[in-house]
Amino acid sequence: MRRRALYIAVIVVVLVVAGVVCRSVPALSVLQGRSALHAARRVERPARIHPDYSGVVAPPNIAPLNFVVQEEGRRFYVRIAAERGEPIEIANRSGRVLIPERPWRRLLEANAGKNIHVDICVQADDGAWTQFEPMANRIAAEPIDDVLVYRKLHPGAGAWGRIGIYQRDLRSFDESLVLDNRYFSNGCVNCHTFCNNRTDKMLLGIRSSEYGSSALLVDDGDVRKIGTKFTYTSWHPSGRLAVYSVNAVSQFFHSSGHEVRDVIDLDSHLAYYVAEAGVTKTAPDIAKKDRLETYPTWSPDGRYLYFCSAPLTWTQRNVVPKDYDQIKYDLMRIAYDVERDEWGPLETVLSAADTGLSILLPRISPDGRWLVFCMCEYGCFPVYRPGSDLYIIDLEAAARTGRYEYRKLEANSDQSESWHSWSSNSRWLAFSSKRDSAPFTRTYLAYVDAEGRAYKPVLLPQKDPTFYDSYLRTYSVPELATEPVRTTRETLARAIRRPERISVIPPITMATPQAGTAPPASKPWTTERE
Repeated sequence: MRRRALYIAVIVVVLVVAGVVCRSVPALSVLQGRSALHAARRVERPARIHPDYSGVVAPPNIAPLNFVVQEEGRRFYVRIAAERGEPIEIANRSGRVLIPERPWRRLLEANAGKNIHVDICVQADDGAWTQFEPMANRIAAEPIDDVLVYRKLHPGAGAWGRIGIYQRDLRSFDESLVLDNRYFSNGCVNCHTFCNNRTDKMLLGIRSSEYGSSALLVDDGDVRKIGTKFTYTSWHPSGRLAVYSVNAVSQFFHSSGHEVRDVIDLDSHLAYYVAEAGVTKTAPDIAKKDRLETYPTWSPDGRYLYFCSAPLTWTQRNVVPKDYDQIKYDLMRIAYDVERDEWGPLETVLSAADTGLSILLPRISPDGRWLVFCMCEYGCFPVYRPGSDLYIIDLEAAARTGRYEYRKLEANSDQSESWHSWSSNSRWLAFSSKRDSAPFTRTYLAYVDAEGRAYKPVLLPQKDPTFYDSYLRTYSVPELATEPVRTTRETLARAIRRPERISVIPPITMATPQAGTAPPASKPWTTERE
């Protein structure tokens, strides 16, 4: 009996000692790293890391910016520190820096508006340590909206496979599904649009050979199906109506080049849906027979509708014209009185003849100050144009001078930039970019200061810092929201599958197949688009 008790006691002691040793290994590594900060050989360059989170301006409510140290070594020590709060120390043999969420959140909250420094030390095989030049990042004083909603799909040209709308809590790595096409016979889901960065009033486009082409209207939890297709859509700030485009989009291909895919709008116009009345209307100046109107967006005060417009110079609506690479869009605006439902005069904001480029995707900051848009060589689809960049106009200055002066945004790269949206506080842009990942688009978050200057953007962080290296789906149409979509995917799917729908008669235009009828529902629209 005594021998058994002694045996058990020995086992317990061994386990306790083993536990202490296991807990001490990381601590010993951190201690070695700390000593390396004082004794290491210093090099005058920052360490190579992936993703490149050096020199960025980050939101104070962003998830940890995990990364991999891409330097040769057998041990790695990283210290993340700021003026206030406890520093975060990570030591390991892999170089994978997985920052614990709670200490990270505390450090960012305590240092909003201040710099945060990252020290990296690497130990070589001979035992010598090297300390790299510290990286200084800025934590913005203003937060980004907590939620980002985007679409994910494969970038293949012939078929889309699985498509889904997802939402991400930017404070963490939590991602949830809003709706994907498995819920309605593998149709297409796209063009999610919110009113004033809120998800309680939203529109969602559906294309399905089985259930038809329609738009889901979500209004404070109530979901209704509108029996016509909405494409690019913008809610009036009052929430009383939404302007949308109707597009006859065709995809075609080049025989060679960096990007062989291309898109053309063979016909398009704008219309608007009055939610309370359940009717669709249009106006002569937003549905001209000889123009292609698309990409509507409202000014935050609701007084002006901005959109893009190009001349329609061909008569055949099913053949790509020979001069497709000469099609360039102007930026227009038109006044609107929501109380009287009256449209004012049409104005040209920027002309493609003056810029030499096609002007697309205007979006205005919620404070009304900044207008950001894309410009590319030609056409209507900047995601396929490697030369597409983001530009900005100061609308307050334009109101004073009468001139719309634009400049290129500092957050651009040498690849396509497109599909941007503003945060509700007008300080953050979420946009799509193909930098470092073409042909896949990824989402970046850029801080825009009070003077309209954009800083080095942050790649949407993932828990695994190597996530994007092998992820074969593309992110598109990132929309920032102040709250998550609370309507369940089951509720949305039931609305799609139900035969009940709000019947609307589209306005009579050249983009409408037949006067007084809805577009045919048997063919999903723009099946290959990103």
